[in-house]
Amino acid sequence: MPGARRSLAHWGAFSASLADGEIIAVAPIPGDSDPSPLLGNLPGSLRHRSRIASPVIRRGWLRDGPGPSTARGADEFVAVGWEELTDLLADELRRVVDTYGNEAIYGGSYGWASAGRFHHAQSQVHRFLKMLGGYTFSRHSYSLGATGVIMPRVVGTHDDLFTRSTDWNVIVAHTDLLVCFGGVNLKNTGINHGGTTAHPARSALQRFRDKGGAIVSISPLRSDVDGDCRWLPAVPGTDVAIMLALAYVLATEDLADRRFLDTYCTGYERFERYLLGQDDGVPKSPQWAARICGLDAVTLVELARAMATQRTIVTVSWSLQRLRHGEQAPWMGLTLAAMLGQVGLPGGGFGHGYGSMNEPGLPPVRVRLPALPQGINPVRTFIPVAAISDMLLHPGDTFTYNGRTLTYPDIKCVYWAGGNPFHHHQNLTRLRHALARVDTVVVHDPYWTPMARHADIVVPSTTAFERDDYSGSRNDPLLVAMPALAPRYAQSRDDYTTFAALAERLGFGEQFTEGRTARQWLVHMYEKWSAEIDFAVPDFDQFWSDGFLRLPVEPGLTLLADFRADPQTYPLATPSGKIEIFSDDIHGFGYPDCAGHPRWYEPVEWLGGPRAEQFPLHLIANQPATRLHSQLDGGPISQSAKIQGREPIRMHPSDAAARGLVDGQVVRVFNDRGACLAGLVVDAALRPRVVQLSTGAWYDPADPADPDSPCVHGNPNVLTDDVGTSSLARGCTGAAVLVEVETFNGPPPPVRAYEPPVIR
Repeated sequence: MPGARRSLAHWGAFSASLADGEIIAVAPIPGDSDPSPLLGNLPGSLRHRSRIASPVIRRGWLRDGPGPSTARGADEFVAVGWEELTDLLADELRRVVDTYGNEAIYGGSYGWASAGRFHHAQSQVHRFLKMLGGYTFSRHSYSLGATGVIMPRVVGTHDDLFTRSTDWNVIVAHTDLLVCFGGVNLKNTGINHGGTTAHPARSALQRFRDKGGAIVSISPLRSDVDGDCRWLPAVPGTDVAIMLALAYVLATEDLADRRFLDTYCTGYERFERYLLGQDDGVPKSPQWAARICGLDAVTLVELARAMATQRTIVTVSWSLQRLRHGEQAPWMGLTLAAMLGQVGLPGGGFGHGYGSMNEPGLPPVRVRLPALPQGINPVRTFIPVAAISDMLLHPGDTFTYNGRTLTYPDIKCVYWAGGNPFHHHQNLTRLRHALARVDTVVVHDPYWTPMARHADIVVPSTTAFERDDYSGSRNDPLLVAMPALAPRYAQSRDDYTTFAALAERLGFGEQFTEGRTARQWLVHMYEKWSAEIDFAVPDFDQFWSDGFLRLPVEPGLTLLADFRADPQTYPLATPSGKIEIFSDDIHGFGYPDCAGHPRWYEPVEWLGGPRAEQFPLHLIANQPATRLHSQLDGGPISQSAKIQGREPIRMHPSDAAARGLVDGQVVRVFNDRGACLAGLVVDAALRPRVVQLSTGAWYDPADPADPDSPCVHGNPNVLTDDVGTSSLARGCTGAAVLVEVETFNGPPPPVRAYEPPVIR
């Protein structure tokens, strides 16, 4: 591409051609063997009609002042100048702090707004709010809410399961059998938090097959593994029952590695009593599991025996912990791997998140990356990230979390910079009611996302391609320069510029900026980092000229190999220093929905329960193949998958025929919480009575003034239940929900998701 310029996005490094301030073509960098198709959403993104052109204030807020309002999401906006917006926003922050205290500000800002190390929206807003005096914050993520709490208690960490996971090359060389609960879906390996420059997962899996390795995918979706595998289409939400049945065979046929369990684990004996039914009278046998999961008992017995006689990795996708009782799947997966006795051996053991992001299986960078210092938050109040509606609707109520009893604060101001909770969060009707309760909602964003539409004060931000930055990821060997590709759109500004002006107005401008421009911060962060690392790097100007810097990595890792080799020198960060198959701490919490060992809890949202009589289809709301979450939903690749402008919903031919539905038509997807429209794709590659509708279609209510209005675009979170995984983690449970699907009669309403609101 002559004249192209290089940059980095979450889904890959690329070269771009531009004209008139717009990206017109992109190409992956040389050497990326499997570039993400999501790069195709970039052309047209900088001048897209959904860009926010100027600072605006919601008309009702400007007229009536701060306060609860049901008009959010439906009201008009008024364009204002930057000086007026800065004054109004600074005055409102001062009012909230002086009247209610800093705890009354919720700094949400959850999302993947930019791959940059400096212009990272969350880092900027958190630094600003900390210097303001602090804010209520959130812990963990929608992707890993349950894992982030359970795995530190079971294995002493959760980050190491991804950053120091068993290397793909080790798997290719040593593994015989990959048993994948939730599959290994390559569409998700296109992305990484800080950008990614190589995508090795597809090649690794093919090399694994070529050398004779076998893959078993336990998932209701055939697409959860690309290419050859043995597909076991289980009933959704029954993975823990399947794992228990496999463990039962290992225990009763003397295939469990008792020496490993005695040496490296604690509490197996307590768990085995449950497994064998010695306490509840219910052996967790393959016959028991077959009635739950829809797989043949003989198949489960044979799989368990094969796992015990081969070098086996048990993998659990992130999706399985985004369910009610989501703590159980990763805990039970690790327990099953421990019973095999191969944890810490090359090509054996446990994996969490292969196929969930382009991080597990990649060698970690040996040094930390340059970072913007954020300081310490003086406010210690927090919520689990998926509890935002509970917090806003029930101030003063207590809740349990990870062994503690906490209290929801009374939030007056929600401050959001980057991200779109109308993608992440469950039960959007409830979220709209929750947002209506606060005094002020502030949103920084380049685009008129659904969250921006529900704001009172809207700050137009630049995109990552309209400013200088650099970025890299924990498991990617390149630090990549990101020079601005195009001028800033309309009146948009970098978040740093906005926060610097606010900080100056509020009296801590010098503290926030430290006297540096954005460019000077880039140099300062790089120089501070280069002085602290143990290898030589070029000076900043040379790095910027070169465009990238190769960083040292740690290849050939096997998860927990050091612990297995010497558990005394390398104990786990658990109370016992071992893998806690039974946790005395969790048992002591006395939670009715999370016992001291992994176990089967019957879900509410599943095909084996009474709710399925009314809503007989199990909808899987997984991550899309055509965009990152909801980012650039208006882009060419995302739009190419729409059916009559709606998000596609996949359905088995037998289910479509039973309802008189045909491929390509607009259907109504509904339950007792809400409804949405979607475009039907008839597909035999999923289990009957299962439908699949990806998250991320921009929420587009038929009547913006009515919180109960159906989404005409196909956002499944109008259907999901806003309930946490358990009393332990309270993670997101938005991956699955029971629904019914029917013909939509009449002309479908227009999709207006990308049209700006009325601005006077």
